[in-house]
Parts: sequence; C-alpha cells; structure tokens
Amino acid sequence: MLIPPLSPAATPDSLPYDLFGAIQALKQELNAVILAHYYQDPDIQDIADFIGDSLELSRKAAATPADVIVFAGVHFMAETAKILNPNKLVLLPDLDAGCSLADSCPPDAFARFKAAHPEHLVISYINCTAEIKAMSDIICTSSNAVRIVNQIPADQPIIFGPDRNLGNYVSQQTGREMVLWQGSCMVHETFSEKKLVQLKMLHPNAEAIAHPECEPAVLRQANYIGSTTALLKYVQQSQSQQFIVATEPGIIHQMQKAVPDKQFIPAPPLNQCACNECPHMRLNTLEKLYLCMKHRAPEITLPETVRLAALRPIQRMLEMST
Repeated sequence: MLIPPLSPAATPDSLPYDLFGAIQALKQELNAVILAHYYQDPDIQDIADFIGDSLELSRKAAATPADVIVFAGVHFMAETAKILNPNKLVLLPDLDAGCSLADSCPPDAFARFKAAHPEHLVISYINCTAEIKAMSDIICTSSNAVRIVNQIPADQPIIFGPDRNLGNYVSQQTGREMVLWQGSCMVHETFSEKKLVQLKMLHPNAEAIAHPECEPAVLRQANYIGSTTALLKYVQQSQSQQFIVATEPGIIHQMQKAVPDKQFIPAPPLNQCACNECPHMRLNTLEKLYLCMKHRAPEITLPETVRLAALRPIQRMLEMST
C-alpha cells in the first residue's frame, strides 16, 4: 500500500507512519463511519466508507448506525449530518472547510429577502448553512431539484436559493418562474466557455459534461448536464471514450476507477490556475482526518432550535425523493 507523505507541519510524534492503518483502527475503536464527498482528495475517497454527492450522503447520514460520523466534506455537509443525528458525535477534519456558495447567502440578508416575498415557498439548495435551512420549506440537491419543483402546485410561487445557476437550470427544465437568490459557487463559475469550446475543437470526439451550478454559457456547450452522481453514472453508460468534465475535478478519481479505459479531461478555468479545484474541500487531508478522529475534534454543534427548524425541510426533501 502506498503510504502518503507527512505534511510539513506533522511530526513523527503526532502522526503514525501508516495513516491508513491508524484511521482504520480508530474507526473500529470509535464505531465511526467516514463519509466523503466526490470532491475530496483521492486518498480520502479511498479510505471512506461511503462516497457520494449531497443527496446520497444525507441518506447515509440519516441511516447510519455508527456512533461517530466523520464527514470529509465542507461545513454545511457536516451540519446536515448533525441535524439528522443530534445524539451522535459529528466531526469535520478542518473546521475552516467552508463553502463559497453557502457564504454568499448571509442569514440576515436572506431573512429580509424572504420577508419581501411572504407568499412564496422557499426551496433551498442543500449547499447552505443550517440557519438558511431553518428558514426554508424544502431542501433540494442538484440530484433532485427538478423532481422536487415539479411536485409543487403550479400556482404556488417559489423562492429558490442560494445558487442562481442551479435555479436558472431548474427553471428551464420545469418551466417554472422562480425568484432566485443571487448566490453562486466560486469553482463552477471559473469555467470558461471560450476555453471549453477550444478544448472541444482539440478533442472532437469528446463529450462535454457539466454540473448545473455552472453558468448558462458553459451549460449550453454541454452534451450532458447532471449532479456529480449523475455525471459518474453517465460516463459509465455512454459509448464515448473521452469526456471533458466541467465540475470539481475530484470526481475524476471515481470516474477513472469505474471506467479506466476512458479518458477524462478537466474543463479549463478562466485563468491559468487550479481554480477549478475547491480550496475549501481541499483543506481536508488524510493527516487532519486522522487527528480529528484521535482527538474527537473539531466537533459540529448546533443550537437545538436551529437544528429542529432545519430538520423539517430536510425530511421533506427525503420524503419527496423516494
């Protein structure tokens, strides 16, 4: 087994040489489950018990018999696990692993926005804080947003937040006009339509696949649009041998494992940078995963009033997604 190098900040006294083995031992000791998002580093994906997108991980968090949930993702994902499991210890390897989309929707501002549309039903994308979930009627993910909106009566006005790009995509797919909060994901807004077109010209047999958080100009160039799980399933079913992937490139690790004979090309960002990698997701490392389990911290906690208010719209999502 390949042993990952220690980080510069790590010392031999603080970290074992075999991190994989040490994490497995702690998992047994704590009766813990490790949940990881597709955008995590490959090492973390490989040691996780379950890998998935927000909807899959929410279901796993709701159903797990484990005493400890270690969430290798970002803060709002770990919050969701805590909302669903108030009596379990929920750990996040790096407490600073936030989300630009969640940050783009401050609770005070959203409360005023909601108050200005009192007749509207609030559907919030799961990529938001617990406080925003507590102000919502239904939570959705990119996997089920279209299905959920289609279940709402046609005469019921809707607020959709916080992602305007996903909201625009859902509006197009459902024919519903919705009032959109103008938030966005810093990663999915970095993809360049011009560079994507140039890449398609260099690889004329490649299919472009994109996450609906991308801007409309990028989505117009896509052969297929879907959640991270949907994109993973699509590349396995498609007859194409090459794919240009317009989402966080962490998903490519699972794509390569599923269909190693196919080629996956990360869609280029606007600048010559690694901006298509989520800097928040990448704050989690194997070393931090081990240390958070060893020290039982950082722990995710929530006020009970917020947790209960946020639980109801998540439960509605799970009920409407069966």
